[in-house]
Amino acid sequence: MKTHQPILVMSITAAAAIAQRRFVGLDGDLCAAGAKALGVSEFAVESGEQATTNVLGCILVEAGAAVAAGVEVESDATGRAITRASGTGNGYSLDAATAPGDVIRIVRGI
Repeated sequence: MKTHQPILVMSITAAAAIAQRRFVGLDGDLCAAGAKALGVSEFAVESGEQATTNVLGCILVEAGAAVAAGVEVESDATGRAITRASGTGNGYSLDAATAPGDVIRIVRGI
């Protein structure tokens, strides 16, 4: 079992339904592909609810593709972590993901 250690947690009003462990954009919506994320959702929420968002620290996030350990990650179109190509970096992977849906740890704020 993977554990996480968030250092900074904040709430934001969800602009849409957000699944657990997905990147959340600065606007409270799912983070767009390649966009800057506020953080990662701690729990699944519906639109209009307060989304607990892990902003800094060692955070669990769902992978959207295979990801190697130690690489910078960005958001895909569904708020999942993928290897950074040309988008904004949203942390570094501490674990490898072998397939979409794997949960990995990332570190944000370094």
